[in-house]
Amino acid sequence: MLSKHNLLRIHSKLERRIEEIPLEPGCYLMRDVADQILYIGKSKNLRNRVRSYFRHSNNHSPRIKLMVKQIDSIDFIVTDSEDEALVLESNLIKDHQPYFNILLKDDKKYPYLCITWSEEYPRIFITRRRRNKNDLDKFYGPYVDVSLLRKTLLLVKKMFPLRQRPIPLYHDRVCLNYSIGRCPGVCQKYITPEDYHLTVKKVAMIFQGRNEELVKLLKIQMNKLSERMDYESAALIRDQIKGLDQLTSSQKMAFPDSRLSLDAIALSNDENVAVVQIFQMRLGKLIGTICYKTDRYNQDQSLILQRIMEEHYANTEGFDIPSEIITQFVLPQNTLIQNWLTELKGSKVSIKLPLRHTKAKLVKLVERNANYELINLKRGYEQNELATEDLAQLLQMEELPRRIEGYDISHIQGSDPVGSQVVFIDGLPAKQHYRKYKIKNPKLTTGYNDDYASLGEVITRRFRKWSKLKRSQVDFQKSKSSKPSLLANSSTNDWPDLILIDGGKGQLTAVFNVLKELGLSEDINICSLAKQREEVFIPGLNTPLISDPNQIGIKLLRRVRDESHRFALTFHRQQRSQRMRRSSLRDISGLGTQRIKDLLNYFHSIDAIKMAKIRELEEVEGIGPNTAKEIYNYFHPSS
Repeated sequence: MLSKHNLLRIHSKLERRIEEIPLEPGCYLMRDVADQILYIGKSKNLRNRVRSYFRHSNNHSPRIKLMVKQIDSIDFIVTDSEDEALVLESNLIKDHQPYFNILLKDDKKYPYLCITWSEEYPRIFITRRRRNKNDLDKFYGPYVDVSLLRKTLLLVKKMFPLRQRPIPLYHDRVCLNYSIGRCPGVCQKYITPEDYHLTVKKVAMIFQGRNEELVKLLKIQMNKLSERMDYESAALIRDQIKGLDQLTSSQKMAFPDSRLSLDAIALSNDENVAVVQIFQMRLGKLIGTICYKTDRYNQDQSLILQRIMEEHYANTEGFDIPSEIITQFVLPQNTLIQNWLTELKGSKVSIKLPLRHTKAKLVKLVERNANYELINLKRGYEQNELATEDLAQLLQMEELPRRIEGYDISHIQGSDPVGSQVVFIDGLPAKQHYRKYKIKNPKLTTGYNDDYASLGEVITRRFRKWSKLKRSQVDFQKSKSSKPSLLANSSTNDWPDLILIDGGKGQLTAVFNVLKELGLSEDINICSLAKQREEVFIPGLNTPLISDPNQIGIKLLRRVRDESHRFALTFHRQQRSQRMRRSSLRDISGLGTQRIKDLLNYFHSIDAIKMAKIRELEEVEGIGPNTAKEIYNYFHPSS
């Protein structure tokens, strides 16, 4: 058995499980009491790697220490080699999205361009959710400059006749896009799927950085059309070439060597944080830059660089991986990473440390950019640190408010009431923790609103679990004292240091009374910010605190307040829009909630349902001939 002097205190079942793990390469999956996967890792020696998590001497990061406390069981999968373990780990993380594999798992930061090759006529659109519903669909990116990506896509849609809508506007005729040459008539199949795929393949070459290759192909095609005296078609291709030249000239930077296609990666760091910068060079031009930030925790620079590369390329399509990657340091497992990337790409990938000439200068340039990002990052955190210190002093808090939650209610004269919860961590919005609330109070109807009751409902639902935790006599103080990282937008628990209510003394009192009923009023800091004079109220005082609207602590509160208002208003408009879409359909005999939902999912708008013919309405699942006739007659009473 393992020596108890060297290990943390763990239960006997887990101790026995560690001894059962073989001394072979593979992947391990750590689970909590609820059998949820906490973390997935790989190792060439599974038992030794797993055992290292439970050693007293290991200087784990706070994130890993928290994870270890929650481990209840461990599964493992043995592989033949460490290379296979690396591939398996990447696939498992993509499939299961474990909470503690946090670097790049959700892909929400940067947008991608998606081409749905699985469809007969592929769609092209921008998305931040990189999820393969079909293996044939491809994602190109990620792209840091969103506005440039949108401009590029708009220009591409002007250059090439492409499908413009996710579903046709009309069922029996083409729309204006066909008339002006923007669409080849996909809805009526005026172009064959094979010919349309050829057009989309040209577009894909643009987003793969193969502009010059595409221009050469188009010039050959244009010359052939000219020889056949098809001057009209040749002129269209000429315009496409001009558009590509315009697109190429908009690139941010170019190098003399037009054959240069690689990724250049470097980092800059201080004792707490590391910033990794990636320059994507394709055919001598810089097509994109990506920046990642991570806690350092005394890790070696080369190890940080390797881990970022692993997780970056694990979320990259094979054809987007360049054949050459140049780095600032030699990676600890350079050969292993090369072999893994070669397998992902399907052709040879080399990772090099350039020492001279153009490539070495490029790595130095990437490092300089990473350093500027680090300076900006530190400056931003220093400013937010000053703001939280000023706020703590204003509210007479013993500790800095690292996590601030803002709450607001939105409605129009009582209709469609909703609540919002926004979260700021270290002065920055942490949008993954935002929450929306549909107000369920049956007393709130159109013409009658009660913001106090609505706020009370939201706070009750938000803190109900904490109230139960406190009453269960579990170590409540220890649970709520765990703080989020200063450098991450995710926290290890959701206990706030400060609650901000959008409103004045009345709203504050209503929320305080609810917290009192929950038994939490003495455990949590709360304040409100009134809109008119930007006055700050706290419980127990009838007058606002003495403050300056321009002091940085008040500005931070204002950012939280404005964000909670924006988030609540956006959700209210969504709910109101959905209700209005359904309201006219509810008057039709034979239509219940599910059939209305099916109709809107099929036609996407009331206007489309109005224009639909009876036979088209019958195509909707659950809509029979009689119901279809009822719907048609409702919108066409004179027919």
